[in-house]
Amino acid sequence: MTAETAGRLSQFRKGALELAILALLDRGELYGVEIVERLAELPGLAITAGTVYPLLSRLKKAGLVASVWRESPVGPPRKYYRLTRKGERELVELARAWTGVSEAIDALISEVAFGD
Repeated sequence: MTAETAGRLSQFRKGALELAILALLDRGELYGVEIVERLAELPGLAITAGTVYPLLSRLKKAGLVASVWRESPVGPPRKYYRLTRKGERELVELARAWTGVSEAIDALISEVAFGD
């Protein structure tokens, strides 16, 4: 993969990560490390904590997620994140938009020959 291609892939992922985080939080409250671990289970979305926390901060500033500190059964307290009502609405809108874009791109690239 060229550096230019890697840069484009990075841009694709950045746009998708906010949607992925909102979708994860739609399933229930999670703390930061759990978000990183869940994304790591999906190879195309695996990222570091250094990427997740700034995204969570941005989502919180936008009013899409809320956070609360809770004691941990092991170790220091953890900051848990959950969707707000605004975040739930934004998730629905982004999911609709993603589906439309994804279907359109899939249709356009359906006949691309992937040479190995």
